[in-house]
Amino acid sequence: MSITIDPLRLSKPQDSSTYLAIRTNQGGRAVYSTRVPLLDLPTILPVPDPNDVDKDNRKVDRLHAKQFGEYLDSKQDWVAPALLARDGGGCTFEQVDGHGAVGYLTIPWAIGGIATLRTIDGQHRVLGVSIEKQRITVAISAIDRELARKVSVDKAAKLRVERENLVGRMNRLKNEFIGLDIYVEPDPIKAQQMFVDVADNAKGISSAVRARFDNYKIANRTLGDVIDHPLLKGRVDAEQDRMTLKNPNLMGAKHVADITRAIIAKPGGRVGKRAEQTLTDGEVIEQVKDFLDVISTAFTGLSAITEDDPDAERVPGELTKAQQLRRNSLLGSVGMLRVLGGVFRDLRTGDNPVELGDITEFFKRLDPHMTAPVDESSIWRTTEAHIDFEPNASAPIMRTQNIIHLVGVISGWYRRPPASL
Repeated sequence: MSITIDPLRLSKPQDSSTYLAIRTNQGGRAVYSTRVPLLDLPTILPVPDPNDVDKDNRKVDRLHAKQFGEYLDSKQDWVAPALLARDGGGCTFEQVDGHGAVGYLTIPWAIGGIATLRTIDGQHRVLGVSIEKQRITVAISAIDRELARKVSVDKAAKLRVERENLVGRMNRLKNEFIGLDIYVEPDPIKAQQMFVDVADNAKGISSAVRARFDNYKIANRTLGDVIDHPLLKGRVDAEQDRMTLKNPNLMGAKHVADITRAIIAKPGGRVGKRAEQTLTDGEVIEQVKDFLDVISTAFTGLSAITEDDPDAERVPGELTKAQQLRRNSLLGSVGMLRVLGGVFRDLRTGDNPVELGDITEFFKRLDPHMTAPVDESSIWRTTEAHIDFEPNASAPIMRTQNIIHLVGVISGWYRRPPASL
């Protein structure tokens, strides 16, 4: 007896999906516009991990993503805008018309390999669909296990109705579509800028996130290298703009950029277009790391932070060194660090720049005066610096004119110190 096998009926290994798409141009880039089934989103796009911040995107809120899945489930008339993604070069487009505008777009899967697409806008929708798919799958499996047991006829009938309802919900995810616009951009730096440009008018984007991704400004562009310094590594909050007492980090990404600007320009000032064009990234990184080296050596509170393991497990209620610093030292104030950055710049520029070792020694003389809150006998209240500190303050007044004035006062102390210094 002979057996005939039809190879065309056998499934072949598959690692991509193909959709009908339109190719257009925007901002000098090719853009593929298509519609994809909701259920395909976690297949062709990376599913974000709320516990692991993507260096090319913002942190994902699992609750917000879950709520999107619940919205899809509860609203038959749901609506959501198109997702935006970047193609680094892995997608292929086969035109079917004479103008090259319509064709078949093949997208490699993100699962089981290296993702070709990276999400620019829509992470929560991708995760929300993934969570909803898993919820339905788990619920169907639970019903199947229950049906495998000996149950009453009435209960079995009820379970089958419930299962049919869940299968219908899964089919909705298969049969309902959402828009997807894919920008062809192989340059990862330009891709980060795309994220900032898209989010620029969106409510809620923090200055910390902008500082991480807005590569038009040199203070932001050098951020990734600067935060590798031992004082900052593992101690910079990538999302928050304000450092509360509960925050275990030393500062936020925005604050690192602010300190960088103080060092290469001046506190409260802006890095001008000419400086942006003439300064190299390497020069800026070197200057900022020199400053971080100096303050880490000169100030005992900051040197203690470098010895604190940011990844160490802590008992409940145990404070990090950064949290302790914020409670009892002016150095826990980002404003004070900006001022010191401005002083560092003043002493390092001009015809006779001060050596790094001499600045370190000068800052060591300031170290005993960094206790916070300041009292009325403090150097900050008994000298010309008094106009820059409120009584019992733990940070200088953050108005631009006060910061500039305080930088000038401290810089002057290098050559003409007050009696108490």
